[in-house]
Amino acid sequence: MPIKIPNQLPATQILHEENIFVITETRATTQDIRPLRIVMLNLMPQKIVTETQIARLIGNTPLQVELELLQTATHQSKHTSAEHMLSFYKVFDDIKDQNFDGMIITGAPVENLPFEEVEYWDELCEIMEWSKTHVTSTLHICWGAQAALYYHYGVKKYPLDKKLFGVFEHKLDYKRSILFRGFDDTFLVPHSRHTMNRREDIEAIPGIRILASSEEAGVFVASTDRGRQIFVTGHSEYDADTLKKEYLRDKGQGLEIQLPKNYFPNDDDTKEPIVRWRSCANLFYSNWLNYFVYQTTPYDITQIK
Repeated sequence: MPIKIPNQLPATQILHEENIFVITETRATTQDIRPLRIVMLNLMPQKIVTETQIARLIGNTPLQVELELLQTATHQSKHTSAEHMLSFYKVFDDIKDQNFDGMIITGAPVENLPFEEVEYWDELCEIMEWSKTHVTSTLHICWGAQAALYYHYGVKKYPLDKKLFGVFEHKLDYKRSILFRGFDDTFLVPHSRHTMNRREDIEAIPGIRILASSEEAGVFVASTDRGRQIFVTGHSEYDADTLKKEYLRDKGQGLEIQLPKNYFPNDDDTKEPIVRWRSCANLFYSNWLNYFVYQTTPYDITQIK
């Protein structure tokens, strides 16, 4: 089944060209089926890039998915046009009386700030509290995961000596997790961050289990018992050139940036990166949608508690 997105969303044409099955709102209204309702709070500066990356992954499933885009009202995007935001995004007041099968809270380039100093922190806290009673399963990504661990459980983040940057090997800590059904014993995931959560802090929380980790990158995924809240520190959704663009941007600005690990062939930044994480990304999101959203959400979405 396809992913349902707004008619004129830029991601629509991109996904069509990649043979991702997409239907527009107009066509979806003729189908007699309740789609899974997924709301994404997009905190990334390049909104269209992130929309496309996430839509690509949640569209690779036999389920019909309706994607709702959410922005914070307390912060105005500086990197995406006002027209785009007005056309495709809602704010919390628009959706707070609704229920959703799943939610995605993205990362944000604010990790060096204390949480309380982030411009939209109070609003984000309100949204995260709301998600506990209005969403079946919430997927928090990178800084979004750090923010959720801090808000819900008081887990602190710590600065790294240098940026964690590259593609790293991971293993399963809990091999019975259906979130990782079909995964190999080791798999690769991109990371790009300046801070980390300590494993022992997460392990000390009753009801949370670490599912996967990396010797170099630390904890990758942790989850509450039934997957109502899932915390993901890496970026399996990244495109082939996302790390490359970030590296060249910082290098061009004269910032201190190391070559992303395990990314360019022979560490030669004049060569095109080889993608080695795409299959894991697709499987991860398919498993989340199937086992933690579709299989657990009530048919009557208003019964989510």
